[in-house]
Amino acid sequence: MGRKDNIPKYGPRIIDLDILLYNDLEIVSDILIIPHPKIAERNFVLEPLSEIVPGLEINGKDIKDILKSNSLKEKVFKCKNW
Repeated sequence: MGRKDNIPKYGPRIIDLDILLYNDLEIVSDILIIPHPKIAERNFVLEPLSEIVPGLEINGKDIKDILKSNSLKEKVFKCKNW
């Protein structure tokens, strides 16, 4: 949907959609990189993803191992049990 020219790169936009993974597909282009290049650095993405797809491998590493070794150690809290 694009963003207006006067908005900074990480500023507000109409929509922000990150494609994390798509099966085993790997894409690197000027406008799209799959898997998302920072997926392994974001616990807020990895925690729920590890519940949805236990045993998932990202760049050849098990998602649980990535979470254990993640140096960011950001806290992720569930809002509600569904």
